Amino acid sequence: MRKIRLNLRKVIATTAICLAASATMFAQETGVVINGVTWATRNIDAFGTFALTPESSGMFYQWNIKDAANFLLYADYFASDFSKATSWLPANDPSPAGWKVPTKTDFDKLLDVTKVDFLWTTVNSIYGVRFTDKTTGNSIFLPAAGYRDGNNGALLGVGIYGNYWSSKSKAAATLTA
Repeated sequence: MRKIRLNLRKVIATTAICLAASATMFAQETGVVINGVTWATRNIDAFGTFALTPESSGMFYQWNIKDAANFLLYADYFASDFSKATSWLPANDPSPAGWKVPTKTDFDKLLDVTKVDFLWTTVNSIYGVRFTDKTTGNSIFLPAAGYRDGNNGALLGVGIYGNYWSSKSKAAATLTA
């Protein structure tokens, strides 16, 4: 079943998309407005940079950790202060300047089927979801990038799941093919 939902489970590491935090935009990305929210058209790659293409997964970030390369296994992660935060600390937000990790409310607007269409599709051989504003026709593509296993760091669910962090309470938007 193909579905999209906002999920409050503890996902250990997932991809990150961001939205405009202010009028100052990163030169590489202008974003698109979907249901009143300005979304980046690409995921976050290395800290403070966007992925080169909209279909790129970017890097996999753990909740509130700015270094995607320093993956912590379950025991270490949940023993750390990172896992105890209820919001993504600004110093750890991997978004480029002028952008931020979306809130649950931002994701709720993206998932509002009365104003936004979604279609599971393939872009340059990458499977994921295209969200399109019903009024403006603006769209973004979120790849079904999978997630990292907390026991060993293995990448799982590529082409089946796409988990995207929100900025509060470790909520993740989950795309399921």
